[in-house]
Formats: sequence, C-alpha cells, structure tokens
Amino acid sequence: MRGDLTIRKTKTASGATAVQVVRHEGKQRIVIKHIGSARDQTQLAALIVQAEDYAEAHRVQPNLFVQSPIESLDPTRTSLERVTHLFARDALLLCASRCGLGLLPALYQDLALMRIIEPASKLRTVQLLEQYFNIGYAERTVYRQLPKLLAYQETIELAAIETARQDLQECFSLVLYDVTTLYFESFKEYDFQRPGFSKDNKPQQPQIVIGLITTRSGFPVMHEVFEGNTFEGHTMLKILRRFEQRVGPTKPIIVADAAMLSKANMLQLNADGYRYIVGARLANMTQRYIDQIAQELPRVDQAIKRFPEAHVGMSMVCQFSTTRYRKDRRELEKQVTRAMTLIERKEPGRRAKFVKKSVKQDQPFVFDLDLRAKTEKLLGIKGYVTNIPEEDMSNAEVITYYKDLWHVEQAFRMSKSDLKTRPIFHHTQEAIKAHVLVCFMALMMGKYLEIKTGQSLRQVRDLLWQVHEAHLRDERTGKLHILRTNTDNWVNTPLGELLKHNFTH
Repeated sequence: MRGDLTIRKTKTASGATAVQVVRHEGKQRIVIKHIGSARDQTQLAALIVQAEDYAEAHRVQPNLFVQSPIESLDPTRTSLERVTHLFARDALLLCASRCGLGLLPALYQDLALMRIIEPASKLRTVQLLEQYFNIGYAERTVYRQLPKLLAYQETIELAAIETARQDLQECFSLVLYDVTTLYFESFKEYDFQRPGFSKDNKPQQPQIVIGLITTRSGFPVMHEVFEGNTFEGHTMLKILRRFEQRVGPTKPIIVADAAMLSKANMLQLNADGYRYIVGARLANMTQRYIDQIAQELPRVDQAIKRFPEAHVGMSMVCQFSTTRYRKDRRELEKQVTRAMTLIERKEPGRRAKFVKKSVKQDQPFVFDLDLRAKTEKLLGIKGYVTNIPEEDMSNAEVITYYKDLWHVEQAFRMSKSDLKTRPIFHHTQEAIKAHVLVCFMALMMGKYLEIKTGQSLRQVRDLLWQVHEAHLRDERTGKLHILRTNTDNWVNTPLGELLKHNFTH
C-alpha cells in the first residue's frame, strides 16, 4: 500500500503472476500501471519492488508524517466529500509487512487489520472498509475468498517464527503452550463444532478448541484448531510436531498448565526428546505422596523443595506461599460452609466439594472428612512437574519459567476481548479455521505493536484513530485534495517513533 495506491498480484491465463498498481474508487478497481509478470519468486519480488517505487512516486495521499499545504484552495468553492482514516490503515499495513504478512493478498491483510480497528462480522467489515478507507470489496468475494486463506497458513506461521527470531530477538529454547475454547451463538451442532468442556462457561453451546504456542514474551508463532469435544490434554503433541517442522531441529522447553499433565503426554515428550515444565494437580496425587510433601515442605513463605516422581526422570517442584495459603483457606471455608448447608437441606441434586453419599437412608449425604484433611495438607502449596534435572535448572528457575504462562493467557484475552474472535458465525470447518487464522494474523500484529511500543493494543488503536483525512473537492478545477490532521505531536509517541524509524520506506 502506498497512499491511495495498492499493489495487486493476480494469476494470468498462462499461470504467471502479474503485478499491478491499482486504485480503489468505491467498489471499482482501476489498474493504474501493469508492472509485469513473474514465473518465480525472484522475479515476483523484483516486480513488487518496482511496483512499490511506482506507487510511491505517484501517490495522492500525503506520507505518514508529511503534511503538504494546500494553499490554492478557496474555502467558499470547496466541498467536503468524505472523512477517512487512511493513516491507520497505512500504519497497520506497515506493521503487517514488518510481521512478514506484506505479500499476502490485500483482502486478507485488510480483514486482519480490521480485527484491530473495529472487529465485526464479515458483512459489517466490508461496510467499514468502505466507510473508513474508501476500499470496496464485494461481500460475495469476501466469503468466497476467505477459506482460500488456509493455503497461506504455513506462510503465515513461518513469517511469525521469523519475526520472533529476527526482529524481536526471541530464541526458541523455551515456548509457552495453552488451550482455550471459542463458542458459537447457535446451539446446533455441526461436524466440527461440538459441546465440550467450556472455558467460557458455555457448556451447552457448540465450541471449538484452540491450541496456541507463543514465545516467552507472548508473541504467537503457531496455532491449531480442534473439534469442540477434544480433550485439551490431547492437543499438545500434534501442534508441537508441526512446530518442530517449522522451526527445525530445535527442541525447546515446553511450558504448559496442568491440563496437559497426563502420563501419555509426559512419556511421549520424553520419547521425543523434549524437556518440559507442567503445572501439577496435587489433589490427584496419592495420599502417601501428599503426606510426604506436607511433612517435608517447610511452611515458610516462598519455601521450595523438589520431590522425586514415580516416573523415571521426572520430579515435582513444590512451593509454599503465605498469600496462596490465605486464599486457599478462604476458599476452603466457603466450600465447607456450602457443603454443610446442602447436607442439612438434603439436596441430592446439588454437587459440591466435601459432599459424599451416605449408606444411611435418613441421611443421603454426609461430609467427607478425609477429603477435607487431604485438602488441608495442600493449602498454600503449588506444584510443578518437570523432567529437567536440578543441576540443569534450579527450582526457582522452574517456577519462574512456569509463571511466564500469563503471557499466553494474556494473548487469549486479547484475541477474545480486543479482537473479538468470538462469537463465531461461520458453520463450515474451512470458514471457521480461516476466521481463526485471520484473528491469528491480527494477534501477531497486535502483540508486535505492544512489544515494540510498551503500550496496550487499545492505546495503539486510540492513537491511530486520532489521525484522519479530509477529502476536499475544488469546485473550480474538480481536483480532489486530501488533507490530513497534523501529526507533529503524535510522532513523539512510542508508536510514532516506531513507525518513523522502523517503517520508513
């Protein structure tokens, strides 16, 4: 994108790729210049450079930070045709280019940046592209082209990996993995979206499961979409194997939450040569193991001790926290109170912790004293399962790396709240996966901007929206002028500095 001009790639009848410079006027696309046709990637890259040079030389819109005065306009003979936000689109397209997404068809880039600007349905997105940027896409074209985005998934993931490695200086010695669910508004099941364990508290609604790999800073590098009834513990190995294909022979340390902790997963990770740090489910441990932890772990704030696991090569790092103890104690008291109330009322249909069935006919339920004693012993304790020997990684480091999981959790929150990945209105598997891939591209761009500027995505979006363009028509000459709001103060912001120094053309 260069001002009001766009670089277009299209297939010719002979199978070559033609490169054109075009201008969008409403829903009409006008070819300004045919640059040439390429039959390989080297030729294509050279033609794109030529197209960018041509577009830069023939731009109508002012540059990002340059304001050209319009001295000859007579206010009494000038009409305002529209107000646009081309600056925001230019800035986000530059960000897309920086993330390795610049060679994707313009439609997919526009769909991704609109998730940042104003996420909406595909129909509404088409309307907003016209309203904000004077770019016309036929609704039919968007729905027809959307599933074809899946052909670019490998390209997008390789771009994410390269951006993390080269631009963000991330190393893949350690990656974070987590899973979330996305629900559908409809209650009707299809072949892909099914009810399952919902992290959105929508157990009755069909859903899909999303697995996501990020770097330590939370930058997304790979995702996978699974059927809604897939157990999240069964998702990790599939995506890790594809990650290894993308990255190369690197065997990173895998950090994941307790949902990934299963004997099958751990054994397979060991067999594949991976090292891991996974949250432990202490309540599922044997009574003997719990007793050992309770006896040997000091009840001193931040006390840490490593315990051998039953499986060879595995151990559990346990830490006691007074803050966690107080929180666990409050939760325990609430659960006890609720259990006693339900038992007193004889409400068999209500499930609660510490309530178990009784053999007495006059008292169907009783309080589970053994479970309470077991829970008491674990108050304030958090466990972490790992196959990394202590001589290679200290107990404190194990805990520190596990706490990095908040980055991937924050990425999910961004995708759900800021980018509005949910609710999903598509029905076919291809369309659903393409929608998620668009959101993944937007997440790449959003996290890139956050990491580079130190500002939240909402702050970045608000800054971009402060700049707009007035399209003024000189009624004497018929010439259209585009006047942008002053950006002098805006340049001094972290986002302005990023665009000025890292995205200059």
